[in-house]
Amino acid sequence: MRIALGVSYSGSRYQGWQSQPGGNTVQDQLEAALGRFATQSIHTLCAGRTDAGVHGLMQVVHFDTDLQRAPNSWVRGTNTFLPPDIAVHWAREVPGGPEGFHCRASAMARRYAYVLLQSPVRPSVEAGRVGWVFMPLQPEAMRQAAQLLLGEHDFSSFRASACQAKTPVKTLHRIDISFTPAGNAPMRENQEMPCGYWRFEFEGNAFLHHMIRNIMGCLIYIGQGSQPVDWMQQVLDARSRDAAAPTFSPDGLYFLGPVYDPCWGLPGSTPAFAWLP
Repeated sequence: MRIALGVSYSGSRYQGWQSQPGGNTVQDQLEAALGRFATQSIHTLCAGRTDAGVHGLMQVVHFDTDLQRAPNSWVRGTNTFLPPDIAVHWAREVPGGPEGFHCRASAMARRYAYVLLQSPVRPSVEAGRVGWVFMPLQPEAMRQAAQLLLGEHDFSSFRASACQAKTPVKTLHRIDISFTPAGNAPMRENQEMPCGYWRFEFEGNAFLHHMIRNIMGCLIYIGQGSQPVDWMQQVLDARSRDAAAPTFSPDGLYFLGPVYDPCWGLPGSTPAFAWLP
């Protein structure tokens, strides 16, 4: 049978999702816990790999097994052997085989969020969980620049040199940008942006290695007035990583999970979403 799991994790202590010889990845921890519960080796596939320091609010994985276990047993049993910063939230039995469910191939889209603290003082309790800027950002400039990225484009300018994607052509469906003042203090007309949290949400068919962090670097340049709005179009058209801003911090990046056809009957989120500002 094929089992799908919904997993959340804080990526701060790990070298990303994908298994590595040192064993310090989320996949390594999950497979070790599954193996201890199932008393046999289990290999997982994931919907979207995350880099070192990047968090997952609903990573979806699947694996094939001949073991007969109730879905909730997979949840409780696996969590028994996981570290406290990784948790399985749900398990579902799904169709396998060539025409069955595949956590990566069945995904119609993928969603990410970047949470950014705007404050003259660096993060403390949120350290590792939010990005940080100390200069106020201009929302309208960033929104106008983000619109230039929507649709199908060659995103080579936002692609890491180590990217293994077969093509740099991807489709961005939406980029939403919002701001919540610290303490939910109301903003007055013509008031400079106070301390608070920016939230950038991205949805696309797929993403390149470091693509969102490189887009974030450019949006922040534009939001701070270091570059004009139309600079984003110049960066996109250049199709060269050298044209874009430096790669931004991984700390505030969250994989919100894939989007699947409802026919698979999988949850669209996990309780971990409640934490996200």
